[in-house]
Amino acid sequence: MGIHSASRAARNTAAAEGGAPEAGRRERRRGRRAPRSTRRRVLFWTAGTLAALLVAGTGVGAYLYQRLDGNIRGYDIEDDLGDNRPANLSPGAKNILVVGSDSREGTGGKYGSGFETMQSDTLMLVHIAANREWATVVSLPRDSWVEVPSCDQGDGRLSKAHHAKINSAFAIGGLSGEVKGALTCAVKAVEQNTGLRVDHFMSLDFNGFKGMVDALDGVEVCPEQPIRDKKANLDLAAGCQTLNGEESLGYVRTRYGVGDNSDIGRIGRQQDFLKTLAEKARSKLTDPKALFDFLEAFTSNLATDRAMAGIDPLRKLATSVQGIPSDRLTFLTVPNYPRELDHPTDRANVVWQYPQADTLFTRLANDEEVDKKELTDSAEESLDVRPSTTRVQVLNGTDTPGRAGEVAEELRRAGFQVVATGNAEEPAQETAIRYPQGMDVHADALAGRLQDAAVSADDATTPGLLTLVIGADFTGLRG
Repeated sequence: MGIHSASRAARNTAAAEGGAPEAGRRERRRGRRAPRSTRRRVLFWTAGTLAALLVAGTGVGAYLYQRLDGNIRGYDIEDDLGDNRPANLSPGAKNILVVGSDSREGTGGKYGSGFETMQSDTLMLVHIAANREWATVVSLPRDSWVEVPSCDQGDGRLSKAHHAKINSAFAIGGLSGEVKGALTCAVKAVEQNTGLRVDHFMSLDFNGFKGMVDALDGVEVCPEQPIRDKKANLDLAAGCQTLNGEESLGYVRTRYGVGDNSDIGRIGRQQDFLKTLAEKARSKLTDPKALFDFLEAFTSNLATDRAMAGIDPLRKLATSVQGIPSDRLTFLTVPNYPRELDHPTDRANVVWQYPQADTLFTRLANDEEVDKKELTDSAEESLDVRPSTTRVQVLNGTDTPGRAGEVAEELRRAGFQVVATGNAEEPAQETAIRYPQGMDVHADALAGRLQDAAVSADDATTPGLLTLVIGADFTGLRG
């Protein structure tokens, strides 16, 4: 049973048991969520940490251990994140943001020049369950069109909150050239748009990735077709072959000339490659030089939060996830679709699909395991339920004049068809969505973009039209 089918069945059961407040009107309350938080047991980021776990047992001397430990740059960004952060609903669980930095420093212009800011090429959110029995790795496409929060630009000025690609947050925070600012803004953007509190972060740049691959004497890939991408400095024949660090970097960065030329396709290749990288790192543990070179490359180009800045905390984290079986380790991409479907002129970005994205992040916030098949099936089944296919009227239930018009503009920017605005019949403390027969999925999709809303069926509403009543608790729209 899909996500939407399950929710409809629950509503029907409630009505049959007399749970409806009145005939023709059924109501439920969306759960209040946080305000905007080896394949062979190996996660992407444990390519280094799992190897680090075994360093202590391989006879590596204290000097080398201290050298590796001292390589890692730790940043304390807690104060910079401010107080308006998602609540930590599952203290024992861990959410770790992994950033692949697209910095061109030290690459000799091979991957593009003229970039005045730092770039984040990869964003992954790793959720480790409190019981350490499962984990989920969520890729956030860098072309995700989201609201980027106001951030310190490093010169005492704050940027304005605006909509843009999610990876632009890293660039805005890094305008001064300081990775601390870049990571702070990236964490803010991820927390605001997912509602998940980020406990730790790790950032690895180009040079670290190349060095890790070269320390392992390359990594094998098996492309089914030739890949030629000048932007990624890549020219590969079809078939299995071992890539050195330079070639591997091009492979995980390539987007054009392979598959559907999308960021989504690249994410899949990155996930597969990083699994292979981690497995080869394990196979090299008996080679002290290869192991040390691998860890040297990893730690020398790694930036983390202060609590994770050291071999020992990385080792402890790796130890805690060693027992996760392969069938309880899930890699997925946040449900999304081309923004072009809502905004025909935008062919460069994707938007997150609701309510599926909301379902995903709400479950992780509550430390509940995600059923990947159920999530993806639901997304496929309801792809035609988008803002551009949803008609809404907005009513102001607050004492602020013009509030309905302001919210209507937000909805239009998100692609919704707003057909009317006005004032509610009576004041409303809580935001509510009322829907006519046959529009429960549309109502769920709209509710998924709100912080919190009461959603109810109402046969008195106009067919084909959702009614959104803005209450005093309304805080804005996601996406």
